[in-house]
Amino acid sequence: MVEHAGEVADKDELIARVWPGLTVEDSNLRAQINAVRRALAEGGTGENYIVTVPGRGYRFVATVVRFTGDAAQAFPAVPHKGHNFPDRLSRPIGRADIVAMVCSRLQRGRFVTIVGPGGIGKTTVALAVADQLIASYRDGGRFVDLAPLNDPQLVPSALASVLGVAIRSENPYPALASFLRDKQMLLLFDNCEHVLLAAAALAEELLKRAPGVHILATSREPLRAEDERVQRLPPLETAPAEAGLTVMEALSYPAVQLFVERAAASAGGYELKDEDVPTVTQICRRLDGIALAIELAACRVDAFGVRGVASRLDDRFHLLTRGRRTALPRHQTLRAAFDWSYELLSEIERVVMRRLGIFVGRFTMEAAAAVAGDARIIPSEVDGLVADLVEKSLVVADVGGTTVYYRLTDTARAYALKRLTEDDEAQAVRRRHALYQLDRFERAHAEWETRPTTEWLSAHAAQIDDIRSALDWAFSPSGDVGLGVELTVAAGPLWFEMSLMEECRTRAERALTTLEESTTKDDRRRMHLYAAVAWSQMYTTASARDTGVAWTTAFEIAEGLDDTDYRLRALWGMWASRVNRGKFGEALVLAKRFSSVAQNTADINDRLLGDRLTGATLHFLGRQSSARQHIERMLARYVTPVRRSHAVRFQFDQRVTARITLARVLWLQGFADQALRCIEINVSEALSINHRLSLCNALAQAACPVALMAGDLLAAERYTKMLLDQTASDELDIWRAYGRCFEGELNVKRGDLAAGLQQLKAGIDELRRARFVQYLTTFLGALAEGLAVAGDAILAEATIDEAIGRSEQSEERWFSPELLRIKGVVGLQQDAIYAAGKAEEDFQESIELARTQEALAWELRTTTCLARLRRDQGRAGDAYELLSPLYSRFNEGYETNDLKAAKSLLDELSGHP
Repeated sequence: MVEHAGEVADKDELIARVWPGLTVEDSNLRAQINAVRRALAEGGTGENYIVTVPGRGYRFVATVVRFTGDAAQAFPAVPHKGHNFPDRLSRPIGRADIVAMVCSRLQRGRFVTIVGPGGIGKTTVALAVADQLIASYRDGGRFVDLAPLNDPQLVPSALASVLGVAIRSENPYPALASFLRDKQMLLLFDNCEHVLLAAAALAEELLKRAPGVHILATSREPLRAEDERVQRLPPLETAPAEAGLTVMEALSYPAVQLFVERAAASAGGYELKDEDVPTVTQICRRLDGIALAIELAACRVDAFGVRGVASRLDDRFHLLTRGRRTALPRHQTLRAAFDWSYELLSEIERVVMRRLGIFVGRFTMEAAAAVAGDARIIPSEVDGLVADLVEKSLVVADVGGTTVYYRLTDTARAYALKRLTEDDEAQAVRRRHALYQLDRFERAHAEWETRPTTEWLSAHAAQIDDIRSALDWAFSPSGDVGLGVELTVAAGPLWFEMSLMEECRTRAERALTTLEESTTKDDRRRMHLYAAVAWSQMYTTASARDTGVAWTTAFEIAEGLDDTDYRLRALWGMWASRVNRGKFGEALVLAKRFSSVAQNTADINDRLLGDRLTGATLHFLGRQSSARQHIERMLARYVTPVRRSHAVRFQFDQRVTARITLARVLWLQGFADQALRCIEINVSEALSINHRLSLCNALAQAACPVALMAGDLLAAERYTKMLLDQTASDELDIWRAYGRCFEGELNVKRGDLAAGLQQLKAGIDELRRARFVQYLTTFLGALAEGLAVAGDAILAEATIDEAIGRSEQSEERWFSPELLRIKGVVGLQQDAIYAAGKAEEDFQESIELARTQEALAWELRTTTCLARLRRDQGRAGDAYELLSPLYSRFNEGYETNDLKAAKSLLDELSGHP
């Protein structure tokens, strides 16, 4: 490996070199590599010689110098180093750019301070800079560790001590200046944060009197000295939270590389494996890329494994307590590192830092003043104190946008919260935090009426974790449930805009239970909460209750309050509940009632929404021409609100939702190409508005089924995958069940009957449990046809009979022609003579119903089946005369499966009299 230093030594080549001609297991090689590491005392001083390259071999990474000539030349006497810099205990991983930048700035400007929070790696970078530059200083360099000093007045004496300069007066500066006046030397002042004023004064004095001296300092905050250049040290770059990272991809991130190297040194040759990548990257992210924290975590892998370390990070200050025994005390535990910084703060700065720990995410200065300020610290003082904490590397400021945001890293926040919990003011701070969130989101609710949706979300979505924290406290035994109810109502628009339906359901149900048990009557909040509960229940299987009950209660309260807005919301919800439960006759009555109430509003869009509800219901009832008229009128006149989102009032983007019905009607009427273009445009628009509920609705109700009906299996596969990706969490499990059914139907059409039928059965069972029957008849039809192809005629017949019974009961007539066709196909699997006659009756009934509905697509599909049956009966001429005129009525969609099948059959039949 030394011969090929810096290169990967392939494990097979190593085995062949060491054990020529023998068969040796990889485990033997790993054992010998570990023995070499122990012999070199790798990791004992932080040094690493050998790095594992997963799946390939090993790389020797220590510096190798090659000499030529005789032995005497090969080992020359080592000259005096000319400096007292400590040997670096670890190489600066991921810091090459920073080291180069500091080198350049130091050579140009003479004085650079490396600034960053405790444990970030300031000393490591400073020593790397010194290593690179020391040869350019004629008189070498000196390292001055200021950490042990308790008295700032001893700073000049510390420098004099390492220089060997005798100080014989109370003023040390003349002797130091005299010694350094003609020197070319690099001075490294390490750990200046607790002696800032003295270190700054010494630096300024030396730079004035010794022109050949350069100063490099490390500190938690700038020295604020004359001519000082500040280099802030960022955290180590961590891998993103994305699935599928390989070992090599993960190791390209410095934080992961540091973790793996330190774990290998302490855990007997630990190697990163594919299955560990997500856990290791999560550890590095949660530790904010702080080098010390990552090193301490890696050292616990030998005791707990990577998953054990990850699971214990909530109590990281207890876990991360085993640093090097030779390290400074504050670098031996994570708690000690933060204690050092915390104790250097003034008392009022400590108070503010503790209080800022209550923020889970980023916060503004206004928020900081509201939560950190009180009778003890007036709000106007908070901004200066926050700025001081930013300078001391304890708070991070993001000044890139129009609004300046602040945040504590996860580790700093955990420390601040621990300190806050130890203080008796924690409950008061939590109350102020909850009150601020309430005030903010009551204002946000009003802004939602006037502010563009994307802008509104950009301003408020990042606060979701603080809302959660405030609600958790409010409903805790020591909290304020009244405040919790108010905050739940105020946060409603945020949950809906972010499509967090399951979270909304659980929190709204808790608040509603609290309110109903209270002696205080608050009908307006009851109305809001009943609507929120009903909304959020509509697309989750967690609650199989009929949402119509909650909507009816919300409507009754709205009537009592004479609140037209919530009358409309409740009527929409009652309509949607009937549609989802397969009660289309009742849904049409509610759609007309909605239109009647909407006539009394000033917003024309509300009246047009009545057209959409009516059109969608008529489609399900099989009245396609009337449905299309209502939908096209709505789309022609509806103007998408720029400054108000209908997604919260009526759950979905209304243009996207209207096109769902239009695409289905277009396909049924024989305009397959237009239908496919419509779903493609609709999905693109749903993606562009970044509203997950609208996107899932567009995929589940139109894109997937229309693509499947048209036989465009590639498009169906793409849309189904998109739907399943969007519903991977448990919040939208109704649509996830849809996705499984579509996936099953797709597999059946591709010939994978076993997998497809199993997926269809599982998805149908889930929809049954949720009593969500809209579209259930469609999936039952697909299941029946698949069972018939698989040869299970008895179960296929029972399934299609159930589907037809459901369709008749619910008046879901749009799919009835297809169900009758499938019934005929299933019947043909039985006794040939009887089945043919019965199948022909089913086909004829299907065709007549399709004509009544003006559903040309269903008519063609069934007519093709009937023509095929007549061909098999030796009636080719009748078959041709039946199918040919119908085929000629189409002027598009010739690449769809149904038209290609009809054309193929016509070509076959045209050769017969």
